[in-house]
Amino acid sequence: MIKVLDQATINKIAAGEVVERPSSVVKELVENAIDAGATAVTVEIKDGGMSFIRITDNGAGIPKEEVPTAFIRHATSKIMTIEDLLSVSSLGFRGEALASISAVAQVECITKTAHDLTGLRYEIHGSKEIACEEIGAPTGTTVIVRNLFYNVPARKKFLKTAMTEGSYITELITRLALSKPEVSFKYIINGNNKIATSGNGKLQDVIYHLYGKDVSSNLLPVKRSIGDFTVEGYVGKAYVSKGNRSFEHYFVNGRYIRSNIVTKAIEEAYKSFVMIHKFPFTALHFTLDSNKLDVNVHPTKMEFKYADGEQLFDFVKTSVRQVLLSEEMIQDVSLRTAKEERAITIEQQKKQTTNVPEPFENKARALRYQQKVTEHEIKQESKITSPDKPQGNNVDKTIEVQAKPLQDVSSHIPTVHVLPETEDVAKSVIQIKEDNVTQTEATNEQFSIPVEQFISEGARKKHRLIGQVFKTYWMIEYDEKMYIVDQHAAHEKVMFERLMKQMSNKQTLSQQLLPAKVLHLDSIEHTTVMNHLDFFEQTGFDIEDFGDDSIVVRAMPDDIMGVNPQHLFDELLNALTEDIGSISIDFFVEKLSTMACKAAIKGNTEITTMEADTLIDELLTLDNPYNCPHGRPTMISLTKTEIERKFKRIQN
Repeated sequence: MIKVLDQATINKIAAGEVVERPSSVVKELVENAIDAGATAVTVEIKDGGMSFIRITDNGAGIPKEEVPTAFIRHATSKIMTIEDLLSVSSLGFRGEALASISAVAQVECITKTAHDLTGLRYEIHGSKEIACEEIGAPTGTTVIVRNLFYNVPARKKFLKTAMTEGSYITELITRLALSKPEVSFKYIINGNNKIATSGNGKLQDVIYHLYGKDVSSNLLPVKRSIGDFTVEGYVGKAYVSKGNRSFEHYFVNGRYIRSNIVTKAIEEAYKSFVMIHKFPFTALHFTLDSNKLDVNVHPTKMEFKYADGEQLFDFVKTSVRQVLLSEEMIQDVSLRTAKEERAITIEQQKKQTTNVPEPFENKARALRYQQKVTEHEIKQESKITSPDKPQGNNVDKTIEVQAKPLQDVSSHIPTVHVLPETEDVAKSVIQIKEDNVTQTEATNEQFSIPVEQFISEGARKKHRLIGQVFKTYWMIEYDEKMYIVDQHAAHEKVMFERLMKQMSNKQTLSQQLLPAKVLHLDSIEHTTVMNHLDFFEQTGFDIEDFGDDSIVVRAMPDDIMGVNPQHLFDELLNALTEDIGSISIDFFVEKLSTMACKAAIKGNTEITTMEADTLIDELLTLDNPYNCPHGRPTMISLTKTEIERKFKRIQN
């Protein structure tokens, strides 16, 4: 007998699509807060969110008369018709969140709009209204969710430990904070502050709060716009990577989204920059044409479809790759221990809190202080180019004195502890600092002399090759740094790039076989070869079908990194047979990188200075000389300052 389900059962089933676990509740409620115009959101959980979740925001609030309606399924202020789905820009729009949550939990909502004198407290348990009363409250909304799945014990059994469920929420808050740097987030777990962001709109500051100095100081800015595609944000340098994709963050039209297209494009861009099985750090905001975008493909709105997927892939890959290729990626290594790093950080913090002047009483005093600091700094700089000293390169130094004092001055302005009555004055000091930085940037663009990168042709002439250590590493001195090159990784990268260039230009040298060689294959192997003739041709093979599951090989690649051509063919054929149907040029790249590794000069091998010099010369002409095909660094650098610290010539 077919029966229509009662409303309570319908609500619980619908809740299963939206509310999978505590993190689902937090996601829906925080997105509602952001849609309500909140600039500050506090999330507090206990027991991984299973027993207690509280979301507080300073948004617009809900009018009293609309609160009960908000807990009815498909009640929303975001859309009215099916056509509205095509242009929706808010994070939540289906009107299922509050109804779904209240169907499987005990929910309390306290809300007030700016125009109302009092707020409303509304309580609903398992879709049943419990209380509705006026109450004193600040403008905004607080939603408390207790005992999630209390009336659906079967669902509760599938939840994991409190620690695991809490980690899902932590990951969610991290992504929300990165997606909305203009919103201040505070996250509390069992009474302990976990995350706090300023909400100043600066993405790099959010990254610092979430991941610390190690990540935030090794970022590369990305900003590019072509047609319907715009991207802005940061990507990490190659050595900022992880063994999983938890470092990869990207947002489409302000929403955190999962997309195979974007993920694949980012990882393609990083190929040969990061080690195999390592994934980069990214925090990228994409703006796409909403008419070609569909985020309504899944109830959680975590996946999307885009009409021009291929163009999107090319845009993402090119945008990230260009940034990686435009920056010098040689990692500076530190000789400090973790204990020494902590001690230095503490000492720097102490210095920042000493010798801080009293809050400025008026703008005139602030300007006088700024002027005194400026005059002092200019005097200090002018000593460098005193006319009483030999001139030498004084022209260059004079240019730097003109270009740098304002920037140096701004960095020396102490932190001002703002009292309420002096807030306006403090703002004027901040504005002075910002104006100086802006002027400095313009001045530097006009007058500064750029420092040559280590890999540039001009810098190469100034390199001093010192010698080999441990029969593996070569030391080079340049510009107050010591560079250390791994001869194996360097040779591996040179050979790999050489071969890849030959393949892309179809210039791979082939050796004719006289007589031609006939190979008898089984049916699967024969089909595989016939389906991938183009790839074999790119590697230097000349193959024709010979009938009866046989092929004739008329030519094989010549001088392919010292690898036996017959062995190369067997390796390619075996791997292709095992993975038939999903092979692309990437497969060849992986195989060739492995062969380059085998053929390269090994560590613990002595080579001459002339050989090393030639190798380094060729390495530095590559587009990406910083990493071998497997992502290992080919070179690192050590500053003169770091070495002098170890010899106690300087402190800190």
